[in-house]
Amino acid sequence: MTRYPDAVDVAIVGSGPTGAAYARILSEQAPGATIAMFEVGPTISDPPGAHVKNIADPEARARAQAASEGPGERGAKVANPGAAKAGVRAARPGTFLLEDGYQFPGEDGLPVVAMSSNVGGMSAHWTGACPRPGGSERIDFLPDFDELLAEGDRLLGVTTNAFDAAPFGEIVRERLAKAVDEGRTAQTKVQRMPLAAHRREDGRLVWSGSDVVLGDVTRENPDFSLFDESLVTAVLVRDGRAAGVRVRDLRSGETHEVGARFVVVAADALRTPQLLWASGIRPAALGRYLNDQAQVVFASRLRGVETLGADAPTTGLAEYSGVSWVPFTDDVPFHGQVMQLDASPIPLAEDDPVVPGSIVGLGLFCAKDLQADDRVEFDDAECDAYGMPAPRIHYTLTDRDHEVIERARAEIVRLGEAVGDPLDARPFTLPLGSSLHYQGTTRMGETDDGTSVCGPDSEVWGVPGLFVAGNGVIPTATACNPTVTSVALSVRGARKIARDLASV
Repeated sequence: MTRYPDAVDVAIVGSGPTGAAYARILSEQAPGATIAMFEVGPTISDPPGAHVKNIADPEARARAQAASEGPGERGAKVANPGAAKAGVRAARPGTFLLEDGYQFPGEDGLPVVAMSSNVGGMSAHWTGACPRPGGSERIDFLPDFDELLAEGDRLLGVTTNAFDAAPFGEIVRERLAKAVDEGRTAQTKVQRMPLAAHRREDGRLVWSGSDVVLGDVTRENPDFSLFDESLVTAVLVRDGRAAGVRVRDLRSGETHEVGARFVVVAADALRTPQLLWASGIRPAALGRYLNDQAQVVFASRLRGVETLGADAPTTGLAEYSGVSWVPFTDDVPFHGQVMQLDASPIPLAEDDPVVPGSIVGLGLFCAKDLQADDRVEFDDAECDAYGMPAPRIHYTLTDRDHEVIERARAEIVRLGEAVGDPLDARPFTLPLGSSLHYQGTTRMGETDDGTSVCGPDSEVWGVPGLFVAGNGVIPTATACNPTVTSVALSVRGARKIARDLASV
């Protein structure tokens, strides 16, 4: 007996934060609508979709991360600047790389482009940073963009005070501000990073995953169902309209068709266009305008900070210096985040004691020069490990991209020297794909002019009832972390479905 329904009102493919946003808004605004969510990966947490950093036991956390690493072989994860400098091509815990097709001769490619397969998607593994886009990062043809971003903050549980108790946070921001703030507007000055995280009453830090986005209203919705280990292989189209999905139960191997009045594909920026392609839905812009954020990193030891107590831990994320934000501007086209590094792996002289938490990492993300030829294509003759058309990445940095990266390298050294004493004379540019912020492959547009896949409500041009979601929908070149923006766009699409359901 199949575990899937014969038909639902809305089928959602993918359980990351944008798929979860559709389920949440529909649970709030379309009571009685039946919703089925399909996720190719397993459930790795309780509640489903929770961030793995909330799993207290290290061994249990490692098991959850390993279970997220797709259908291939799973091994040790060594992705960090040191490994990258040594030429090691590796994914960070909880993610897996493309086996091939990530780079072609004469192109830069995305050598470490990575994905996750688990309930909650990448939101089970992300840093939680939720800065708002500014300047040219904004989507000007959406008149309600700011209200949508506020809804994104609500769904993700965004706060700015999670690390107010960090003893070095204000010191870091004061030093950055002296180097950065002159001539900037209030919105673009150095500030606390908005984070999808909060403190419990007992002081424990809780990071948001899809569980927070879903919320109790979705979990308690009797018309909502989540099906893990379920590979959607096709979107069904009848009479030119989305009509459901074909799904393979990875537990039994059986394939079923589930009818739906609306289908939302919220896989990720590679697998959403893959599913549309496999379904024969191939608008001209599908997979194009692929963009990643080139990432430059640097580390400094804070000068003149007081030694903390002997019982202060020497590892852990951002409990000393918090997470600070240097916003993107069109004149300075990179987004900066500054946070504590784990001090223990960094070799320092034995006679140079380190104040716990005094080593901060600086990262600058660069906005890409968008090109239609930067794209993911799909090979119908070759299959990936799931049996879907294999992705092939074509990606090249322009002269402008190289110029921006060089500017970022100079700027990050300047910022590193402003906050402390650099640990290395030169910054390091991470391999392309390291940001995990892939965008543009199902991009939104104001009109159907061949340069976009969907309209302002995320509904695919020419296929009524089919919606796309995720970072791939973002049409602008961004440097800031994209999650809150993609969730905001999902809110708009979900409201459109709710209105359509109500009108029938």
